[in-house]
Order: sequence, then C-alpha cells, then structure tokens
Amino acid sequence: MSLQFSVLASGSTGNAIFVETEEHSFLVDAGLSGKQMEALFQQIDRDMGKLSGILVTHEHSDHIKGVGILARKYNLPIYANEKTWQAMDGLIGQVPVDQKFHFDMETVKTFGSLDIESFGVSHDAADPMFYVFHQDGKKLVLITDTGYVSDRMKGLISNAEAYVFESNHDVQMLRMCRYPWNIKRRILSDVGHVSNEDAALAMSEVAGDRTKSIYLAHLSLDNNIKDLARMSVTQTLESRGIIVGEQFDLYDTDPKVPTILTAV
Repeated sequence: MSLQFSVLASGSTGNAIFVETEEHSFLVDAGLSGKQMEALFQQIDRDMGKLSGILVTHEHSDHIKGVGILARKYNLPIYANEKTWQAMDGLIGQVPVDQKFHFDMETVKTFGSLDIESFGVSHDAADPMFYVFHQDGKKLVLITDTGYVSDRMKGLISNAEAYVFESNHDVQMLRMCRYPWNIKRRILSDVGHVSNEDAALAMSEVAGDRTKSIYLAHLSLDNNIKDLARMSVTQTLESRGIIVGEQFDLYDTDPKVPTILTAV
C-alpha cells in the first residue's frame, strides 16, 4: 500500500485528516465530536481502533474537540509539542500518561517506512505546527492555519506530490461580513489565516514537477465558498503561468464529507 490520505473534514467547524501506509495510520487533528469522527471513519471504511496515533497541530477547538474522547476510547497515543500539550491539557480531559507523547517542532519521527516531519506555522496558538509525510520518495504536505507562508516553510514543503493547503477566505467577503473588526483584523493578520489569493501565490512557488494534486482546505464558513476559492486560486495561478489541470489538479474539501481515500 502506498501513502494514502483522506481529508475527513475541513473548515471552520472542525478539521481532521487521515493518513495511512501499509504499516501505520494516523489521524491529524480531531476537531469534531467522537461520534462525528467515528461516522467519518465509516465513510472511508477504516477502523479507528487500528490507528497508530493522533497528531495534533495546535490547541484550537476546531482541531482538538474529539482528541481526548477518541484517545481514551481507542487507547490511542497523542503526539504534540510541549507548548501545545500545556495549552490543550485542560481542554481534552484526562489522558493516561503513557498515551502522551512529545513531537517537537522541526523534527522527524519515523514509523516503519514513514517519516513524519513537523514544521512551524504562523498562527495565534501556543506553538502551532503542521506535518510533511515522506514515504518511498513521495511527499504529502498538510498546511493550514497560518497567516502567511514564510520562505522557510516554502523550502520545507516544496515540490510535494500532494498538498492539503489552506485557502481560508475571500478578502472582500471578510471585509464586508458581520464579524467585529477585531476578529477581521485577527484573520487578516500574520497570525490568522491565508486568503485564496495569498494561498495561490504560495502554491505557485512551492508546486513543482512532482506535484499532482492540491486540496483547498479550511475554507471559512462565512467568508468563502468552494467555487469562489477554486476560481480565485485558479486565476491567480494562471497569472503566474500555471494552468490548473495541466501541471496539477485542484480539489475541494468539505466540513462534513470526506475526500476519497487517495494515493499520493
């Protein structure tokens, strides 16, 4: 079995991504209730009890809502960096000490043939980080919840076969929406979320000749829609000379419906 993944849920209401190889499988975040997470696993025909662990990116509720209950029910290891553990420990309920593992930022953990690399992002959390999965020369990048994509991030995530990439909001929709100004300012800031256009500009710099697919993720419920995100990203990429459908394909993600389990 090659490296495979499914974006189980993505958006303002909850986030979770499933990644598997023949030997191991991981859940990256569990931002929905335990019952919702179990239903999502049924939809992709996978057994949550066979997970090798849960990888946490940061402590915001749309990423950790189901972490504690799933870890307790299925006896799953939880991996997070020290500051994230400190921030979420009181939010996920009691977890046995032998299920708590540290995964430091800018390090690599190896599970059989799978290497998982962590890297920092710019978000208003304790110590947010995301992951690159490496197996047999293939590379899957998960990157959402960042206010911008730095040169350092770009270097780490360049030329992957597949990306799950934040395309959070349309700037004009955000400016016109009902949110208080302090919330708008937070989203637009360097520790908020990237817009459709900024996401596409970053994609144009990191996508390479190996890149086959990019999944647009973490769309705002109030300030984005799938068609608009895809159109904005496509137009911005085309302005950079990249034709979607020729170099790589764009795919939607959904808050409630998993993407098809796909090989990298």
